[in-house]
Order: sequence, then C-alpha cells, then structure tokens
Amino acid sequence: MKPVLWVKGLSYRQGGFSLEVGGLEVYPGEILAVLGPSGSGKTTLLRLLSGLLPPEEGRVEGGFRVYLPQTPLLLRRSVLENAAFGLRLHGVPRGEAHRRAQALLERVGLGTKARQAAHTLSGGEAVRLALARTLLVDPEVLLLDEPTASLDPANAAQVEVLLREAAQEGRGVVLATHDLFQARRLAARVLFLLQGQVVELTEAQSFFQRPQDPRSRAFLEGRLF
Repeated sequence: MKPVLWVKGLSYRQGGFSLEVGGLEVYPGEILAVLGPSGSGKTTLLRLLSGLLPPEEGRVEGGFRVYLPQTPLLLRRSVLENAAFGLRLHGVPRGEAHRRAQALLERVGLGTKARQAAHTLSGGEAVRLALARTLLVDPEVLLLDEPTASLDPANAAQVEVLLREAAQEGRGVVLATHDLFQARRLAARVLFLLQGQVVELTEAQSFFQRPQDPRSRAFLEGRLF
C-alpha cells in the first residue's frame, strides 16, 4: 500500500532542542499515535509534517494534510459559517458550502447549533466543530495535537468516534496524545519520542505489551515524564 505521507532524514533545531526523524510513513486508514513526555517533540513533529515549520534537513512528502492544534481557532461567526469556512476558501459557492457544512454538523452532533455563535460552544463541541471544518476540505492526512486533552470522557469518546470514522474513510491520522488508554483504543502503530529522538516505531499492540526499549517500558510504567 502506498503511504499518504512519508518523511526522510528530517531534522529540526531550535535553541537547545533538536528533533530527528530518520524515516516515517503514514498509510491510508491508519491511526498513528505519537507518544512521549512533555517536551519530547510531539507538537514540533506535527508542525513539521504539516509544513507550518520548515525542516533544517530532510523532507516531508505526501498528500493534502491539515494540522489541528490542541486549542482550535474558531472565527467569531456562527457554527455553520465556521464549518463552511474552509470550503469557501477553496472557492465553493456559499449555498453549496453551507449545505455540505450543515450535513456534516448533523453527523458530528452539532446540527441544532448551526446558527449559534461558535464562541459559545463547550470545549468538546468546539473540537467537534474544528474537526468538521477540517474534514469538509477532504484532507488525506489529519494531524491532531491532543484533541481531547481538556475534554470530559463523554466528549472525548465522541471525538474518538470521529477519528475512527476518518480512518475508515481512508485518511491517515497522526494523533499526538498523552492519554495512553486513548492510544491503546485507537492506534494501529505508535511512534514514541524522547528528547526529540525516535525511541520506537512499532505496532501498537507490540509497544504496549512488549516494548523493546527500557525507556519505553519506563514511560508506560509512569517512571519517565
């Protein structure tokens, strides 16, 4: 299967921090969890993969990808206009953009709030709106930075459903998360970062049950943070 995103010889440095990823491939329909302690480089990696940061060395190639930060930015407009915003930027006529946006809002449980001001949404609703807006522009790769970090379990579960559906539609999903239980539930593979270095890149089941590196085991046991 051809990857939708691939990395070769990626290197980035800022101040005293450096990130090195020799090789990485993300496949259609796959959720790849990026794990590691705070400061390990998870957000930096996502921003490099998205093109928001230029690497010092190496390259990132692949299909259309969208980065969703931990706190999504919403316009001070209605929920419907926020959802349709990406389509409008791509030249879709207003009526068609609103029709498609409304249909996806129904799917993510926000259909009845289409006319509501987006800034009045709860945290979980805001994340679902941001995901809807992202999915409407049909990315091949979703790059998500702790999308459920501040959500209660019910809202987090709703977001996880959307991520599974995105993968089932054939998108590649790269998910940075501190939630090991979430990574167990969702991920096909795990990339474990520590101080900007790739410690393990392996199948999720193998990582959680039989980590190959003692640093991985220490992280899973809560002895590395």
